[in-house]
Amino acid sequence: MSDRTSKGRGLSRRTFLQSTAAVGLGVVASPAIVTSALSSSGELNFMGWSGYPGYTDEFAAFTKKTGIKVNFLEQPDQDSFFAQCKLALQTGGVDCVEPTVDRVASWNDNGLIAPWDVSKIKMDNFDQAFVTGTAGDLAQIDGKRFFLPSVWGTEALTFSTADNPMKYGEASLGDLWDPKFEGKVVVRAHSSLAAMGRYLDSTGKLPKPWLESYKDEATMKQLWDIALAEAIKRKANIVQFWNGENDAQAAFKTNGCTLGLTWDSTGFNLSKDGGPYGFIAPKEGAFAWLQGLFLMKNAKNVEQAHAWADYWATAQGSADHAKTFSANATAKGAIELADPVVKKFYDSAYPGDALAKLWWWPSQPAWFIKLRGEYADKWKAA
Repeated sequence: MSDRTSKGRGLSRRTFLQSTAAVGLGVVASPAIVTSALSSSGELNFMGWSGYPGYTDEFAAFTKKTGIKVNFLEQPDQDSFFAQCKLALQTGGVDCVEPTVDRVASWNDNGLIAPWDVSKIKMDNFDQAFVTGTAGDLAQIDGKRFFLPSVWGTEALTFSTADNPMKYGEASLGDLWDPKFEGKVVVRAHSSLAAMGRYLDSTGKLPKPWLESYKDEATMKQLWDIALAEAIKRKANIVQFWNGENDAQAAFKTNGCTLGLTWDSTGFNLSKDGGPYGFIAPKEGAFAWLQGLFLMKNAKNVEQAHAWADYWATAQGSADHAKTFSANATAKGAIELADPVVKKFYDSAYPGDALAKLWWWPSQPAWFIKLRGEYADKWKAA
């Protein structure tokens, strides 16, 4: 998302979340692709993440400022984004979509996206950590920018403070596989295999560094075979696999989970109303992601898409979007709009040297995504 540590990205505590929890009216959404693309100069077909009602307030503010109506197409995860946008390449109906920067290569390889006209975006408004360096390299192909940043965050350990309190420096990815948590753990299939791989790497039990599994198919298969086999041995720990925010939260609220590898937004939303939950970076480093906008190759409302991206580059637009996700803003000045309650949560989640240890998801080309899905399916079916 190359070197994917915060040291290489120039991050600091001042780039953390500038927002409050995702609250508000329910999002007006369409669960399926719009089959006839809207060509009106006043509309935009935007595909984003389901489970975040704060989008409603964002859309209203954007429409008030620009007059452009947002037609929202919600999907639960990136694999659904990809599948629906492949369909939209033939049917139309999607102008822009919000995956993560590590997907640029695979989406471009499949001919889904077009470069942004950066002359129409106030690029200087973004915190330069997210448009230069490693982030900038991943966002561009042959000198053309295919990705514009929106928010960033992590995937780390959500835990029950009542049943198993955790401390930074002691909490580990290895806890997910500890027998004492049998029947108490929720994970996402593919990232939990990466967690196993990183844990094995940290304990010297892999023949090669885990990062090398992202470079070629032979190495990927060698290392992921090991991680899969070790995960299957500990399958009894897993009570549920999550795909999106809603089912990740449900695992704790209704399915008896006390530990999970989840997004930071899950930990925040579970704890925001005084719930007995915490969120902490593991000592191996939290998985870190950078989310943003792709422009579809067959977008009908290109000017409106650029207006939407430029709105997210403003301090207010960036802060509002961070509020929607309970994540971290990417625009300059958004820190001034920080909510003390949320900032306190993030300070507790990433104490000490946690920022220096952030583990940024590497670029994941099409061949990797395909194989990763196969391993995830084997893991879930085991």
